[in-house]
This record gives sequence, structure tokens and C-alpha cells, in this order.
Amino acid sequence: MTLNFPAGGVSRTGDDTRKALICGSVAYDAIMRFEGRFRDHILPEQIHILNVSFLVPQLRREFGGCAGNIAYNMRLLGDIGVPMATVGRDFGPYRDWLERSGVPLEHVRMLDEELTAQAFITTDLDDNQITAFHPGAMQHAHRNSVDAARGVTLGVVAPDGRDGMVEHAAQFAAAGIPFLFDPGQGLPMFDGETLRAFIEQARWVALNDYEWQVVQQKTGWDERQLCERVAALIVTRGAQGSVIHTRDGRFEIPCAKARAVVDPTGCGDAYRAGLLHGLLYGLDWAATGRVAAVMGAIKIEALGTQNHRATRAEIAARLAESFGSDAARAAFGTPGAASLSTQLSTGTN
Repeated sequence: MTLNFPAGGVSRTGDDTRKALICGSVAYDAIMRFEGRFRDHILPEQIHILNVSFLVPQLRREFGGCAGNIAYNMRLLGDIGVPMATVGRDFGPYRDWLERSGVPLEHVRMLDEELTAQAFITTDLDDNQITAFHPGAMQHAHRNSVDAARGVTLGVVAPDGRDGMVEHAAQFAAAGIPFLFDPGQGLPMFDGETLRAFIEQARWVALNDYEWQVVQQKTGWDERQLCERVAALIVTRGAQGSVIHTRDGRFEIPCAKARAVVDPTGCGDAYRAGLLHGLLYGLDWAATGRVAAVMGAIKIEALGTQNHRATRAEIAARLAESFGSDAARAAFGTPGAASLSTQLSTGTN
């Protein structure tokens, strides 16, 4: 049997069942562009009486949410990402899009009494973002259970309803399924004790540089202490690339070459799809990070979170362009020396 991925990915034989269960949001994104800089309008000494308004002449409504975005990018890589999410009665157009893109929807639950989650994202000229988020159906994420999924190789706990994130992490741990903890914009919901519990259960943690500062402050753990508890801490740094911290050292991953910088929204989710590709197929950390970097570069060249296109051959070409032909062979040729079973059982990569 052959599985076809209409979104632009490649076909993969049906006996390859490695897949990631992505517990997280599926949302509509209202994306606005502010033709100025937030720093010019927010006075630090007056933050206690903040009252600002931004004119946003550009407004688009896009398909988004971390689970939807990651699953879409995994399809471009030819991988299987299964979103587990709750959505509302207005989900129809998004459902049609995901079906056309080949994203499995068997664990997306629709609730007629709610609207699908909505994000309102304003980006300034420095690519800083201010986001307001209405959770809608997402706040019922705990009504889904990891136990309902079969054949899961690894999991993701991404921004979602608070109770859902807590319960899904515990369910992954109880089932012995290694998972990536990616709190993202859900980070403010958790205190230090809860974050420490997430990290103790997770195999890998992914954060941007700001989120990493918040996690350190809330948990009281530094890089060494966190890496004693997980196999890797991945920190993205925007235009400065990313750093993968492990018990055996750190890997500096430069940015891949972007042909244009159009819209940073969703780049983190594209990057995470690249991480999952490496984890699913036993790549070493250098190769994994480079795939992730290329996925972020491809995404930043398009408006919105799911409007970019690339075949697996094109992704391999971009890897070669940024990091050399050996990087492309490592990512899409014979998997690295560590087998998948060894990687997942030992927590190393």
C-alpha cells in the first residue's frame, strides 16, 4: 500500500508506521501587520497604565494552531503527524484543507457548542509579535486521551487546554511513549512546580530563547539541571539559529538560507516538524537540527503558517544549499548510526 501526501510531500510505503501524535491546538489565525515598531509606542516607565492602539492595514485569516501546523509540515517531509485536538462548529473550512493536505483527522474532536480556537497575532517591523488568544473548543482538550491512539512512535505536548496538556503528558509517560514538551504560548498557565513535573516526564524540551528564560526563572533549573532530566533541550533563537543542549555537549545550529523573509508566524512549528523527522528516523543531533532549520527557512518565505510548499526533493536540495550535500544525505538517505529503537529507549541521539 502507498500513502499519498497531496500537500507536496512524498509517498511512503504503508508498512512504515512511525508516527508522531501531536497533542496541541488547531486554531484560526487572524494575522495583522503593524507598519511600525512596538518599542516606539510602549513606554517602559508607563507600563502600569498601558493603553495603546496599533493601526494594522493588513489582515489575513489563516489556518493555524501548533498541532495543525506541525502536522502540515511533517507531511511536506513525507512523515506522519497525527493531531489530537478539539475544535468547534466552525471547523469545516479547516477540516477540508487538512483532508486535502493528507493530515489524519481521526483524533480531532468537534464540539458543536464551541467555536474553534482563534489567535489574533500582530507583528511589527522587527518581527516582534503580540498575540491574543481565544481558546474556544481547545479548553476541552482533556476530553481526548492518548490511550485512544494506536501505533504511536513518539508524542508532542504543545500549547493546548491547560488540563489537556497536564493529562496528555501523564498519559504519554504512563504508556511509555517518549514525548517532546513544547509549552510555547501556553507557558504562562503553569507555575514552577507544574513545569518541573512536565519536564520530569518528557524526553525532550523545545523552547524559544525567551521561553527558556521564563522556564529557568519558574523552575529554578539551569541548563545543566534540566539536561540531567531530559535527553535534550532545544532552544531556538530566531535569526541567530538554535542550540541543542544535551548531557554530552551542545550543538550550535545556524539558520538555513532563506530566499526571502516574509512572515515569521509558524516558523517555530515548522522547525519542530524537522525535529520530529530526526527523532523518528534516528538522525544525529546535527542532522536533526539542520532539517529543522531548513523547514523554518522554507516557512518564513511565505505568508501564514500553512501556505508554503515543498517536496521532499526540494527540502533535500535546500539542505544541500545551506549545509552541503552530506547534510541532505544524512537527513533523507540512510538513517544515522543510532537505530530508532536504541534512540528512544536510551533517550540519546
